[in-house]
Parts: sequence; C-alpha cells; structure tokens
Amino acid sequence: MNDQVPSATELLQQRLMLVGEISTLNAQALKLLQSLAGTEMEMLRIELEIGKTGASAQLVRELHKAGKNAEAIRATQTECDDRISDAEREVAELDHLLATAQQT
Repeated sequence: MNDQVPSATELLQQRLMLVGEISTLNAQALKLLQSLAGTEMEMLRIELEIGKTGASAQLVRELHKAGKNAEAIRATQTECDDRISDAEREVAELDHLLATAQQT
C-alpha cells in the first residue's frame, strides 16, 4: 500500500479535473431540465387537447409516451445530481488536503 501523500501540485491538478467534471455535469443537468420542461409542456398541450376534443386513443398514447419520457428524464436528472454531489464532495476533500498541506 502506498502511503505517500500527493504533492500540492498533484492535488491542484486533481481539483482542476474535478471542477471541469462538475462544469460538464452542470451543463448536462441544465440540458435535462430544459428537456423536461419541454416534455411537460407537451403533456400540458395533450391534456388541453383531450379536454377540448375528448380522449382519443391517439392522444392517450401520446400522453402516456410523454409521461414515460418525463420519468426517464427525471431518473437521469437524479443520477446527474448524485454525480455532481459526489464530485463536489471530492473537491471539498481535496480542499481540506490542500489546506493541510499548506500548514505543513
């Protein structure tokens, strides 16, 4: 087992990589949010159409499909949020190690 403590430079490089990863994940989260909003708008449109014209088999299928799509997007959002949280925890750990390295 290697007990060697990484240098401050190595820690900073790791931190930079993680911050880049968080940035990418935040961009992905924003795209997912926009996609979900569009899907929810489509669901509202279909619901309004059903309210006006009645529940045709086609509209019900479209609403069901949009609902499934929204569920999938929400699941992907949750995974993305979890990955962001994990990366942010890693950055906090690196920050702690950097602070400790500066004191010694």
